[in-house]
Amino acid sequence: MQNTDCNLKYSVLMSVYNKELAANLFDSMESIYEQTIPTDDFVVVCDGPLNYELDAVLETMREKFGSVLNIVRLEKNSGLGNALNIGIEKCKHELVARMDSDDISFKERCEKQLKVFLSEEKPDIVSGTIIEFSGNIRNITGKRELPLTHEEICNYSKKRNPFNHPAVMFRKTAVLDAGSYSEQFPLFEDYYLWIRMLCHGSRGCNIADPILYMRVSEDSYMRRGGKQYAKNLLAFHSWLSTIGWTKKSEYILGTFPHAALCIMPNKVRAAVYKAIHK
Repeated sequence: MQNTDCNLKYSVLMSVYNKELAANLFDSMESIYEQTIPTDDFVVVCDGPLNYELDAVLETMREKFGSVLNIVRLEKNSGLGNALNIGIEKCKHELVARMDSDDISFKERCEKQLKVFLSEEKPDIVSGTIIEFSGNIRNITGKRELPLTHEEICNYSKKRNPFNHPAVMFRKTAVLDAGSYSEQFPLFEDYYLWIRMLCHGSRGCNIADPILYMRVSEDSYMRRGGKQYAKNLLAFHSWLSTIGWTKKSEYILGTFPHAALCIMPNKVRAAVYKAIHK
């Protein structure tokens, strides 16, 4: 599964749709342009028609990136998982760095991840610590740290998502071998992919250093709540138990408290998440 011919070339994969703010998209793409080891393949999937402001940002970035920027336009919105699957097929390199259209990468992000891929660990998935912010990166609201080693990641994945999706770099072949992204568990597309990759023999690790600023808002906490989210959460973790990744006791003790949090008022849920990620 692992490609020992890995070099310092990598692709960047982003999906954007018409509800994104143009200023956020500009800052996100600018942070990729400023990487200490630049990419020569930046794939941006437009998930359905965009508005004038977003298209204007893409045109500005096309002038800046030149032939490095590959803009893929979909006729209609197909969802993040489907858009990323289309984008993965367009990526030229074995190593692919995910980038959300409203986050900001540290300048050394990709360089640090590439060094891990070139290490003796030879991982298939590498993410790292992310710093949460609201409005601008001077307004820090939290931090998401994760276990570092493959063994710790596998254990942690039984309860929570073991990788920060906005900061992930992965091997394209490992993702394709595991079946790529799937919409089977809405809002858990990345978590579902990581588990299938780990079950398929992929190895993962995380970088302790912060490598990405992740934009959060009250809407972010709303998306992590509600009866439908709780239902999707229970279905996903039930699947983990069904395939033997977790024990029934772990499913009950680990999942039901989280599901209860999902149906709490948004302000309460937001306060809990902020306290966890401080």
